Amino acid sequence: MISDAIKHYHSLLHGRLLEDAIDRLLAGTAQHNLTFGVRPICTVLRPMLIAAERYEYIRRDSELVLSAIRKLGNALMTDKTLRAGLDLSAAEEQLIAIEPGFAAPDASGRLDAFLDSRGDFSFVEYNADSPGGLLYGDVLSELFMEMELVCEFAKRFPVRRVAIRPRILQTLLDCYRQWGWQERPRIAIVDWKEVNTRAEFEICRHYFESQGYPTIIVDPRDLEYRGGWLRAGEFQINLVYKRVVVGELIERCCADNPLTRAVKERAVCLANSFRVQALMKKTLFALLDDPTNEYLFTPEEIASLRRHIPWTRKLTEGFTTYHGRKVDLIEFAVSHREQLVLKPNGDYGGRGVMLGWESDEEKWRQAIEDALGASFVIQERVEVLQETFPTLTGGEVTFEPRYVDFDPYTWGGEEVEGAGVRLSSSALLNVTAGGGSATPLLILET
Repeated sequence: MISDAIKHYHSLLHGRLLEDAIDRLLAGTAQHNLTFGVRPICTVLRPMLIAAERYEYIRRDSELVLSAIRKLGNALMTDKTLRAGLDLSAAEEQLIAIEPGFAAPDASGRLDAFLDSRGDFSFVEYNADSPGGLLYGDVLSELFMEMELVCEFAKRFPVRRVAIRPRILQTLLDCYRQWGWQERPRIAIVDWKEVNTRAEFEICRHYFESQGYPTIIVDPRDLEYRGGWLRAGEFQINLVYKRVVVGELIERCCADNPLTRAVKERAVCLANSFRVQALMKKTLFALLDDPTNEYLFTPEEIASLRRHIPWTRKLTEGFTTYHGRKVDLIEFAVSHREQLVLKPNGDYGGRGVMLGWESDEEKWRQAIEDALGASFVIQERVEVLQETFPTLTGGEVTFEPRYVDFDPYTWGGEEVEGAGVRLSSSALLNVTAGGGSATPLLILET
């Protein structure tokens, strides 16, 4: 059905329908400032189409993986020996010790996955700290649903979108209620003023205020904690939507700052909580893939982990197992360059990631040696699906292959609903990569 649907969608890309689609995408991009720096967030004219049955399969199995992550996260908070494998700094340990006041530290998260040609998928990391792009995708799905092209397409292939803005607000309010709901919250969206995702915060602020919740966007360096209130000027805050990355907050403001003091003294509810720092480390996947930790999980969760989590190990000297076979990890990593990825444990956004199959032998060997002096993981390569997308460049539309990154959204550490989609002409998928673009997810009804 998907191939027929895509073929039909592409056949409609001409004349008035094409002109309307281009006009609406360009107008929406300008209206909502859908850019990353100076680059448009979306440069394609087709959404990611996925059959309802496949979407439900991904959602259900993602919830099993998320359940395993939740159980591992609880064990990490109580078992110092297990937590030592994350290589947390003293400052990180200090922050994750702060009680958040609600059950799931990852109030909202993003499980970064790649679909494959067999109809299955593999997760490669968990963005539990400050998942971005949710608002961009939400607005893009609205824009596409309003296109005459999509309306015409839906006459033959009915589609639906997943609304994300209401889910974000509801999740924040759920955390606030668990925390103690003192009064109707005044919300602060907190991140650096110079980040390229500022437009996303404006979309979020506009929606929160439309629902009756006063909201401000503020740099953590502009926060004050005085008189028992976390403040931005005279704006008193009791609920923080944390978009600032914990590691960067520590680096720029140290672990003791107005935000951390206010959270520690229960003057403000912070979501996501600082405890996501334990979940965003790449070594989390090495712990999920380690057979010695299977006692934490149900048989169903174990089966889902084995199906969707690629072989991952913390890079260290010594022996390990590779699909049941004992191997010297460093020797194996050096000699199996074509099937491995090297990742820094605590970074994000694709920074510092090295793809073995795109490196020569000497550079790969040197990278492995250098990584031994730091904190890195080695992960097995997974298949990355390619699809053809109509791409808008300089007013012209061309059909070009793009790698697809499909990232289910997590809510409250228990539920999965919706997904972000990123496209790239490079195997290292990121919106800022060559040919990078976001596109909305639309679900094909049966």
